[in-house]
Amino acid sequence: MFYHLLYPLHEHWSALNVFQYITFRAAYATVTALLISFVFGGWVIRKLRDMQIGETIRSDGPEHHKAKAGTPTMGGVLIITAIVLPTLLWADLSNRFVQLCLMATIWMGLLGFVDDYLKVVKKRPKGMIGRVKLVGQVGFSLILFAFLQNEAPGGELTTQLAVPFLKNVFVDAGWLYLPLVILVVTGTSNAVNLTDGLDGLAIGLCAFVFLGFAALSYLTGNVIFARYLNISYLAGAGELTIYCAAVVGAALGFLWFNAHPAKIFMGDTGSLALGGALGTVAILVKRELLLVVLGGMFVLEALSVMIQVASYRWRGGKRIFRMAPLHHHFELLGWSETQVVVRFWIVGILLLLLSMSTLKLQ
Repeated sequence: MFYHLLYPLHEHWSALNVFQYITFRAAYATVTALLISFVFGGWVIRKLRDMQIGETIRSDGPEHHKAKAGTPTMGGVLIITAIVLPTLLWADLSNRFVQLCLMATIWMGLLGFVDDYLKVVKKRPKGMIGRVKLVGQVGFSLILFAFLQNEAPGGELTTQLAVPFLKNVFVDAGWLYLPLVILVVTGTSNAVNLTDGLDGLAIGLCAFVFLGFAALSYLTGNVIFARYLNISYLAGAGELTIYCAAVVGAALGFLWFNAHPAKIFMGDTGSLALGGALGTVAILVKRELLLVVLGGMFVLEALSVMIQVASYRWRGGKRIFRMAPLHHHFELLGWSETQVVVRFWIVGILLLLLSMSTLKLQ
């Protein structure tokens, strides 16, 4: 909004020329998201508590987690608000990349909201039927794929995958790109959802991953830096920096209230929205394979569940981990909740640095 209202006036007042710079608008999108979280966080918590929107703890989870029952959930409403409003204020809203990311955030957020509503209000322990949730996730994936095919923002790279650490090495997925888009979007949204089991764990990791994608978006959308780093240039991708910066601000603001002991949980409303948006950003900037590295902790959490289920079914009830997802396994090994969260964050930071190093290794 500010970009459209104020930048056209820069010919009359040169100071407004600053609105052309993505870095300037990204910085203020971060600050705006933080302020929204800080100002409205306490109010949201009180409202959810008054409405008795409290978390229901799974009976087969760690015993000490039962003390968290009743903690206000569906805090994803605050996260989504703190992402969408700053993006609307500071981004170029005519940019298709931004439009798709906002759509992913709201679409997946609504899907998670219905799931939370069924669990908390309607008292259905399993929430939304898994098949229905999958249909919603696949539905957005199809819209995203249709955009990629019709608009072809990546040109000849639309169906190609950049291989991390290797210079000018691309794999053309061809007709397999559609199932790949579905896998990335649904897999990432579910992976973030599975990771959201400890105070501050998922939201902290999201801050690191979106920080990485903010940098990747800026470099990918800048022809000079893209040429210097020998990476693919995508016109318009730089505006995603503002969206990713808003997510970082919203994540840090929510972490203020979600840090142990958490006063609010994001619920599926937040985790599905963040995961779906993360997968969408990775696809739009052509970093689908790098997402496996940058979002490595989410991948490990999801894999731990799949391995545990497969082992239980195919090995006669035997388990690989003491409990899945992975963070519960370490809890049962004797790590405190804070130790698990901080150590997973440390690994997340290392993966962020490793991912950024690929830009110079190409």
